[in-house]
Amino acid sequence: MPCCDPYPWIGLSVGRLSSFPLLKHPQVRRWLAPFIVACSLYFLLWIPEDQPSWVSALVKCQPILCLVLFLWAVAPGGSYTWLLQGALTCSAVGDACLIWPETFFYGMAVFSVAHLLYLWAFGLSPLQPGLLLCTTLASLTYYGFLLLHLEPNMVLPVAAYGLILNTMLWRGLVLGRSAGWGAVLFMFSDGVLAWDTFVYTLPFARLVTMSTYYAAQLLLTLSALRNPGLKTH
Repeated sequence: MPCCDPYPWIGLSVGRLSSFPLLKHPQVRRWLAPFIVACSLYFLLWIPEDQPSWVSALVKCQPILCLVLFLWAVAPGGSYTWLLQGALTCSAVGDACLIWPETFFYGMAVFSVAHLLYLWAFGLSPLQPGLLLCTTLASLTYYGFLLLHLEPNMVLPVAAYGLILNTMLWRGLVLGRSAGWGAVLFMFSDGVLAWDTFVYTLPFARLVTMSTYYAAQLLLTLSALRNPGLKTH
């Protein structure tokens, strides 16, 4: 009987990334190993969401912190790399905040900062307004329905977050390659999380959300290697 892959989105991303020449570099593979181990640990432990603790927060944040270390060890210096490190650090803080329901707003705020840092890294040139129109129409369709299911005090924060996320998606798609795929997976992951949280409980929602989230962050991180050359020690 064939074995079923429990984390198909990570497998899909790794398969797509195998065509990137820089991933064959021993230094890149060596510094990606902690991220893969940390992801495996998260899914193997699978700490229940109804048991929030600093241990569960650390296990959840560890893969993202490994990507910060990866950029420090491998990626060329410069503003792009630093902005990605800042976005990943904010994401790790946001992950920790989302462990506890009472800090959900803080988590959403910190993730908004992370998306703004990604947006700053991607830049605004070339503009490609047609692509912005397409992503905005898709986002308005989804968020327009989602907002109908929110408490009044949640409408403005979620709408603002959706606007920032849509802008990050637009610029990631303009940049292309791993940045584009990472932005798409980030949008998908957040979409599943929001639907499961506010609209209707989905089967395997946490598995889909976290596997696509980690894959998205990996793809966004690898976009720092689009510039020629690797850091050497």
